[in-house]
Amino acid sequence: MLPAPRASLTANSLDFESFPLVKPTGFREYDARWWFGVPGSPKAPELNVLGVQALGLGLGTLVREMGVAPRIVVGHDFRFYSQSIKQALTLGLMQAGMEVHDIGLALSPTAYFAQFALDIPCVAMVTASHNENGWTGVKMGAEKPLTFGPIEMDRLKDIVLNGKFKAIGAGSYQRVEDMRERYIADVAARASLKRKIKVVAACGNGTAGAFAPDALRRMGAEVIELHCGLDWTFPHYNANPEDSEMLHDMAAAVKAHGADLALGFDGDGDRCGVVDDEGEEIFADKVGLMLARDLSASHANATFVVDVKSTGLYAVDPVLKANGAKVDYWKTGHSYIKRRTTELNALAGFEKSGHFFFRPPLGLGYDDGIVAAAAVLAMMDRNPGKKLSDLRKALPKSFTSLTMSPHCDDEKKYGIVDAVIADYQRLAAEGGKILGRAIRDVNIVNGARVTLEDGSWVLVRASSNKPELVAVVESMTSDDDMRALFREEVKPRLARFPEVGAYNQEI
Repeated sequence: MLPAPRASLTANSLDFESFPLVKPTGFREYDARWWFGVPGSPKAPELNVLGVQALGLGLGTLVREMGVAPRIVVGHDFRFYSQSIKQALTLGLMQAGMEVHDIGLALSPTAYFAQFALDIPCVAMVTASHNENGWTGVKMGAEKPLTFGPIEMDRLKDIVLNGKFKAIGAGSYQRVEDMRERYIADVAARASLKRKIKVVAACGNGTAGAFAPDALRRMGAEVIELHCGLDWTFPHYNANPEDSEMLHDMAAAVKAHGADLALGFDGDGDRCGVVDDEGEEIFADKVGLMLARDLSASHANATFVVDVKSTGLYAVDPVLKANGAKVDYWKTGHSYIKRRTTELNALAGFEKSGHFFFRPPLGLGYDDGIVAAAAVLAMMDRNPGKKLSDLRKALPKSFTSLTMSPHCDDEKKYGIVDAVIADYQRLAAEGGKILGRAIRDVNIVNGARVTLEDGSWVLVRASSNKPELVAVVESMTSDDDMRALFREEVKPRLARFPEVGAYNQEI
């Protein structure tokens, strides 16, 4: 039996090879992320291979405790250490008596799809998503299409960190060889283009490069590949279609090739970013609004779920109102939106980060960047006389910032957000104003989303998977006002806290 993990160990030592290392902060709200390390990095590892084995043993223990059939799909993303981490996880799962079905190199949505294709209730996908090289993690679930939320993650944390394992043995292992082909065939069938569409497929040298270009071609698109070769050194940038560097590269490729659009995918393929024919970088929440407009025309009275980082236009859009659509603003995070769309029997859910959730008949309920790409292409196919830029320009006007993420230690970020919430609630109660405008609402379902009297808003929340805060602002009047909301309101407010560090990007 493995001993209870240590919270810290010195790397390159006897203890590091002898005891599990699992830093407690790696258990996040709805998945797990740790700094595993890369050669030459001065940053101390937060997880070792024995710690991964302990995680697998703990996960298998939890699955049996939940009364779920002990059968699980495992897969891994493309990083030089991901396969070894998956193997250590598999060993722990088998110690807990799990029947492990290994689909090999995969996207997160490939693993979710495999749950349906193989009729297996559980999943453990080894991925750090869009995090930089050196990070690893696991996305887990025991009830398709849902993934773990805070309740399951808290219980898993308790089992692993306190060594409450139940190693019953009798586990088994089998490799599934054809899941990539089965998955690509399924997603490719979700769009069959009648018009010629030239697409830049941007993959940032991440795992999606082995899936997305093939799938898009099978949908009937002409595909221009942009950094689709697998390379775990990520020589150009991290595969993150929410970051400006990747979006700018996509925009340049659209212009260089005269493409109709660019579709960008993150490291594990569950997110999609979009750039239109004019090189305009369209945030995913605006793409979601375009899709909601299009889909609500043929699905009367549809419900859509969006996260608190998303544009306020969903609440006031005249097309959605005319089509009887309902919109629910909910917590940011793929696990939260998956669960909420299921609870509300929504047609789809959208996150500003680029997660798109399509439920039957459009999808199976989980977030899938290539299914989202198919939905965008199908929308264009249904509007043969219009370019994607035409559909964008038909939206009401608003000015939304990039997602800005100042560093803040995991142990401190939630306390700071609590203080910011209290500040905004106090300001609203006292009739205070922000840049001359009264506060209409302070939504605290996930951080503080503060809506002003003209519909503009600011958001401060804690990142669920990195040691960061998250800040987003939107103005209903101008780009200058949007920048002022950040520079004159959010940034100075966060600067009061010495624990808040440098931003990943600013506007």
